[in-house]
Amino acid sequence: MVKRIEVVDMVERVEMVDYVFPFEKLEVWKLSKAFAVKIYKITENFPNEEKFGLVSQLRRAAVSVASNLAEGSSRKSKKDQAHFSQLAYSSLMEVLCQLEIARDISYITEDEFQSLRNGASKIAYMINALRRSQT
Repeated sequence: MVKRIEVVDMVERVEMVDYVFPFEKLEVWKLSKAFAVKIYKITENFPNEEKFGLVSQLRRAAVSVASNLAEGSSRKSKKDQAHFSQLAYSSLMEVLCQLEIARDISYITEDEFQSLRNGASKIAYMINALRRSQT
């Protein structure tokens, strides 16, 4: 007779192992995740009418940076990994464009914009270095 293991039991066992996934080792992923959190926090102050506009676009693009890095780290071929690094970079450029718009319509200050731009620049540099190592 096969003993049925509950999903909760399996999850508790996995948590006890403290496995580190490949993407969790990437410094660029850690910075990208923190960047996405900053985007979420700063967009909380945007007007309510932007909830389904610029707020949604910015948040999805920011999350996409970290998500594509995570997904790429699970790929076996360097070509696939590089593809997802390119997607992460493209999403980061989308965020920068949207931040410029947010600044131009006074949803964020120049100081907020410059701070986020500096963070994005560092992430862009790191993504490009990662992509070079994958090709």
